[in-house]
Amino acid sequence: MLNIIWPIFIIISFIYAILNGRVEEINNSVFESTKSAIELSISLLGTICLWNGIMQIASKTNIVKHLSKLLNPIIKKLFPDIKKEEKVHEEITMNMIANIMGLGNAATPLGLKAMQSMQRKNADKNRLSNSMAMFIVVNTASIQLIPTTVIAIRSSLGSNNPTAMIIPVWIATICAALAATISAKLLMKKF
Repeated sequence: MLNIIWPIFIIISFIYAILNGRVEEINNSVFESTKSAIELSISLLGTICLWNGIMQIASKTNIVKHLSKLLNPIIKKLFPDIKKEEKVHEEITMNMIANIMGLGNAATPLGLKAMQSMQRKNADKNRLSNSMAMFIVVNTASIQLIPTTVIAIRSSLGSNNPTAMIIPVWIATICAALAATISAKLLMKKF
């Protein structure tokens, strides 16, 4: 759907600019936007590299074991058919930790590994298991304690207080995670 909407917006913008004699403004905005996008990408690259490195170090230390112990009761409730000894348990834990730290870029490959591991154990390969569905819900509506990507974006765009939105992010992500997991648990019982 977005493949249709965005080109329509772009075409309408160009037609409007031509009809109003503002083609030069469109050209200037295109080049300014690409410059801003490159600058933002470069500034985010450092943050992403830093936190991905920290996650790699954490995965090789006892930190993950301690965080896993903290998350274990939650994971048991959300994924009752996954045993603690299984590799997928660690992958889910690492994904949740990355999401909690606001590292969506680090969480994505971990989430893909967890889904592949769950799919291997899935009896019906053409249908999501309850654990897979719950993992998608938890991953999408994850709680973020440190929204590092948002802070980095706000900082790179010159915000006076890039961390001012942390408490609203906590409230929003906690509410989203609770609503999503409760809804998923209720729907799993029904279907």
